[in-house]
Amino acid sequence: MTDSHTRITKAVIPAAGLGTRFLPATKATPKEMLPVVDKPAIQYVVEEAASAGLDDVLMITGRNKRPLEDHFDRNYELESALQKKGDASRLAKVQESSDLATMHYVRQGDPKGLGHAVLCAAPHVGDEPFAVLLGDDLIDPRDPLLARMVEVQEQHGGSVIALMEVDPAQIHLYGCAAVEATGEGDLVKVTDLVEKPDAADAPSNYAIIGRYVLDPHVFDILRKTEPGRGGEIQLTDALQQLAADEKVGGPVHGVVFKGRRYDTGDRGDYLRAIVRLACEREDLGPDFRTWLRSYVTEEM
Repeated sequence: MTDSHTRITKAVIPAAGLGTRFLPATKATPKEMLPVVDKPAIQYVVEEAASAGLDDVLMITGRNKRPLEDHFDRNYELESALQKKGDASRLAKVQESSDLATMHYVRQGDPKGLGHAVLCAAPHVGDEPFAVLLGDDLIDPRDPLLARMVEVQEQHGGSVIALMEVDPAQIHLYGCAAVEATGEGDLVKVTDLVEKPDAADAPSNYAIIGRYVLDPHVFDILRKTEPGRGGEIQLTDALQQLAADEKVGGPVHGVVFKGRRYDTGDRGDYLRAIVRLACEREDLGPDFRTWLRSYVTEEM
């Protein structure tokens, strides 16, 4: 088992997907760069990692993903132009993304699934526990899920996954966990995992959402994991082995999340996420909510 007192500093963000559900917008633009109000989705994810104390971020990228690197790099020409205009507010916004964390990048190469993408992080992560954040799930900063998961891992060792209760009719869209109570309200022990089961076969309605804190033993399992559902190497399959044998890499716990989550992996949910976040913005919300009420009233 990994030393439960090892401080977690590294986050891995898989970002090699093709974004086919958002074509043609993603033909030349990475889906992670699609704006959610006025920031690309990927920036919300890096901000979350940084706020949880994970200031060493490795992004797993692929072809045509160079804009991700550019976004988190300095843009001296733009900064100089804004500085000459005296536009301090926009200058601060531009500089914010490059100051969030120490960024690293590695290409996945062949798109062999989430498990393979995580395995690409092994040389960078080494023998330390680390976090994995998927860019399709945006977690509201007022509900610090990742910080809680890091706390659980540091207390109990092993791995920690984020769970959310969903309608049983929707469980086939997610990885699903069988769990046991622990006595802590938001914490369960994971005994089994299944990738996108039919509703009749699901062990629960606890869906895995896109946050993980993983013991490095997961790399040894991923190296031996055969392609599973969809012909891809599934991270869920590796975690299932960890849950089945605590001697391998410690227990697997789940933090049951009941906070605000914005799903940007689906076109409809992406639009709903934008509306929800815009409504809550102090600078945009009042006028936008007024317009939205008027629009809905007229359309109804």
